[in-house]
Amino acid sequence: MDCCSITDLRNKEVISAKSGCRLGHVSDVEINTCDGKLVAVIVWGRSRCFGLLGRDDDIRICWEDIEVIGADTILVCKEPEKRPSSRKGLF
Repeated sequence: MDCCSITDLRNKEVISAKSGCRLGHVSDVEINTCDGKLVAVIVWGRSRCFGLLGRDDDIRICWEDIEVIGADTILVCKEPEKRPSSRKGLF
């Protein structure tokens, strides 16, 4: 069984296997603290105007939707859901 750390996940690029679209890099993870299982990975939305105007919505990818975790990339099988960004800009 291959294992990787959360730090290793953060360096991986996330790509949609359906559309071939690059979604970004893993920025955060959601963990169920009751059973210690990874629930989802989060890709932060793209920043607008150098971050001064905030970011686009974050992308939440459920663990079940991940097809393959490779050396450099993570392939996801369905279009991920967007969630409002928690990081706001100056304006």
